[in-house]
Amino acid sequence: MLSVVIPTLDDERTLGPTLGALIPATLVGILKEVVIADGGSTDETDVIAEATGCIFVAASNRRGKRLVAGVRAVERADWFLFLNPDTVLSTDWEAEAASFIERVERSGDPRHAAVFRFRLDGFDWKSRLREGLAGLRCRLFGIAYANQGLLISRWLYDDLGGHRDLPAMEDVDLIRRIGRRRLHFLTSAAVNPAAKQAEGERRPGMVRNGLCLALLMLRVPPRMVARLQA
Repeated sequence: MLSVVIPTLDDERTLGPTLGALIPATLVGILKEVVIADGGSTDETDVIAEATGCIFVAASNRRGKRLVAGVRAVERADWFLFLNPDTVLSTDWEAEAASFIERVERSGDPRHAAVFRFRLDGFDWKSRLREGLAGLRCRLFGIAYANQGLLISRWLYDDLGGHRDLPAMEDVDLIRRIGRRRLHFLTSAAVNPAAKQAEGERRPGMVRNGLCLALLMLRVPPRMVARLQA
């Protein structure tokens, strides 16, 4: 039913918990395979992938090309779940994902995809504020980021042309092509490192990232936006 594609680059420290959260889906027969599309890691990412039975694919260090390489390596599933290597799905996510897939297939309309609810593993008020702002962005603009995962059928992925080879923001570009009316927000959480989120916001590129998102909302061509973001 489902294959998970994870693009990696020196992610040995975070990959274990991400893969661990996928075990229940394997036990109930929903998850068929996990593909690790690696961009040239110099750590033990490949060792972890092979030890856990994942399909390991060597790919470009550009994230978009890694995602495409991962899709090409998928052998058995009609649905893809794209997941960051430091994103851990919450308990019982597999039941909600299976229910969503069943509803889409029963409807006969494959033009629907889903993302998870953005959460951070921090306990401070800043983490809750960031979660709230992410939820507001999703509701107002129908835009989700890669750290929320993406559940999409092979048919819809191919129909939309898949991930484009952009220097950045390839996930947001795909989400925009799905369209807000066809993008559904699951209640299960995608839990991400609060420290990494805070570090990213302290970087000079934070304002630039916000500008890029605004340009996408104004329908500026994604290749132009990606060049600015990169």
